[in-house]
Amino acid sequence: MIAGVTNYLSQHPSIVAFRWSHTQSWGSTWSFLVTSIAFYLIVSVMTHLFLCLLVRRGKPVSLGPIPALHSLMMSVVSAIIFAGILLSTAAEIKETRWFWRRTKTPFQWLLCFPLGTRPSGRVFFWSYIFYLSRFLHMFRTIFSIFKTRKLTFFHLFNNSILTIMSFIWLEFSQSFQVLAILFTTLVYSAVYGYRFWTAIGLRSACFPFVLNCQIVLLSCNLVCHIGVLTLHFMKGGCNGIGAWVLNSVLDGVILLLFLKFYVQSRRKKFGRNGEIGKDKDL
Repeated sequence: MIAGVTNYLSQHPSIVAFRWSHTQSWGSTWSFLVTSIAFYLIVSVMTHLFLCLLVRRGKPVSLGPIPALHSLMMSVVSAIIFAGILLSTAAEIKETRWFWRRTKTPFQWLLCFPLGTRPSGRVFFWSYIFYLSRFLHMFRTIFSIFKTRKLTFFHLFNNSILTIMSFIWLEFSQSFQVLAILFTTLVYSAVYGYRFWTAIGLRSACFPFVLNCQIVLLSCNLVCHIGVLTLHFMKGGCNGIGAWVLNSVLDGVILLLFLKFYVQSRRKKFGRNGEIGKDKDL
């Protein structure tokens, strides 16, 4: 069974033969990206305004089991992407190591693609699936609006930027994306699994689980960015470095916004009852 799963996730013909193309890959054009993000922003704002007009301010609106089912689905999807890209990366390293083994170790390859790398093959198939999954994450904003009756700039900015970055990874065959997807999907599978766990009425953690997971993810990304920069100058260049610069700047902005939000939430909770309460919905 393990061999069958491995074969299906890394050796399937559609995975091995994948190629990122504006004509063959759904959602692969800049116009689609811009239109979809604009649609997401408009729907989010209109939903918030609609509820403000029709429902008493501050009163949450129940969506029944839909948010819990969404969390379960996203946890499973994230776990599948994690397993798929992990197995595909191992297969890709095994088959292409002869080409770059004199200049890089496997870990260095994960951080720094060789110059001339094209967005095709197993790894980029799962990067494409990860990009598509970003649109499923956007539903979380709508659920948050119904639950908390608030629409935060951080929520909109974070989802929009992460979708743009996952598109850029494919468009420019950017280095670092493999580790970024591995870290992100691992954290998301845990976070959404935890959200499903608490949504069905089971006991929550005694510490801010979601916030701590987000801190771990941002810290790992920061370390990897330093590694990419170091390898770029020491190993003769990394593919898609221009896109990586934009990626690192956007990650920096997200990190600053998150730290601001984290500090403010800590102050409010300590000021109110002297202890940390439940996780803030990110």
